[in-house]
Amino acid sequence: MNTPVWKKTIITSMALLMLAGGGTSAFAHGNNNGGKNGSQHQNQGKDDKKKEKEKEKEKEKEKDKNKEKDKNKDKNKVTWKFEDEDELKWALEYIMRLASKGVFTGYEDGTFKPNQKISRIETLVAAVRLMGLREQAESPDKMKTNLNFKDSDKLNKKYPWAVGYVAVALENDLFTETESEINPEQNASRLWATTILIKALKLEDEAKALNNAKLDFKDAKNIPAGSVGYVALAIKKGIITGYNDQTFRPNQPVSRAELAALLDRTDSEMPDHDALAITGKLKAAASGNKITVVKADNKELTLDLDANVFIFREDKKAAVSALRAGDEVLVRTYQNRVVFIEVTKAATPPASTAFTELGNVNTVTLNAQGRLATISVTRISNNQTYTFIYNIDPNVVITGNASLLTQGQLVEVKGENGTVKTITIK
Repeated sequence: MNTPVWKKTIITSMALLMLAGGGTSAFAHGNNNGGKNGSQHQNQGKDDKKKEKEKEKEKEKEKDKNKEKDKNKDKNKVTWKFEDEDELKWALEYIMRLASKGVFTGYEDGTFKPNQKISRIETLVAAVRLMGLREQAESPDKMKTNLNFKDSDKLNKKYPWAVGYVAVALENDLFTETESEINPEQNASRLWATTILIKALKLEDEAKALNNAKLDFKDAKNIPAGSVGYVALAIKKGIITGYNDQTFRPNQPVSRAELAALLDRTDSEMPDHDALAITGKLKAAASGNKITVVKADNKELTLDLDANVFIFREDKKAAVSALRAGDEVLVRTYQNRVVFIEVTKAATPPASTAFTELGNVNTVTLNAQGRLATISVTRISNNQTYTFIYNIDPNVVITGNASLLTQGQLVEVKGENGTVKTITIK
């Protein structure tokens, strides 16, 4: 997303702490008294050793900090290994689209935990990322911000990686003037999440103008008067809806899957020229990491596929190789690359098509049972790199040492209709 131009100076940031340098300490300049100076040199030697040990400890601490930083970076990486996909169902499209943008991802164990209640800090982080401010939030100066909340110490100790996000959220008015605590672990309620997302859209004035609107919910009286406009506008924008029993349930905690839906709907309202939704038909199968979409006005668009592009076909994930000429698709882009493709109407399947591909392994993924699921093979031809992604048949036959099936290994894959039947290790 384009970084918004609005910037405010509500809080002050601490300067980066200076790391211990490599300079040596000066010796004391006393009188030329041999015994005294000798003692000083001995003591100085002890001091030097002590300082060396302290420096070593500082280096170890710095290493630990870097490890923690790297660990947090890993948490932000997109992963498609959602082992609880059966639970995701209705929210899967939302989740995958947001995961492609690095807004919302799964856990390290490969699960997404769609029904788990989401905390306020997780919601704030996702909202800031949705605004296109992730890089700013994770910058060194923002990570060292001196926050003036009562529970800042708790945030620094338990969620140090989120300090920059809270700072950016505060600068962009996601908090109200009267909020004195972050309450990072508190469940995000439907009303609180709705308010945050309207603020992320910079529609606070428009929301306040609707504070006297009439909400047709049985429990409308449970919505504070100052929040009515936020709910009314969110409903008007299609970001949130009520329940079938005509209730809004403002204080009900939001699940991770529900927040994914709210975030995705909010995303469609974001002023982002890099994010596009394109509908049309595929002119041909994907080739050279590109697809060509023929729109309703017969104009053709050739688009680059993101390395983590998610294909949604027949209500489940599919490989890029499963795309066919004539497929009717909904394509979503981010930063000029395709991150999501939903096949809304499949083309008539062609006759069985056999293929043979010789190239180097790029990636191999496993399914929830630990068996081979997909393989990505890269081939260089005429100074151009082509990447082919195939599903792997559960009964695939591997010829050669299967343990060598790692990145860079030369292999020959054979199969039909986008599914590998045999893999030969070269």
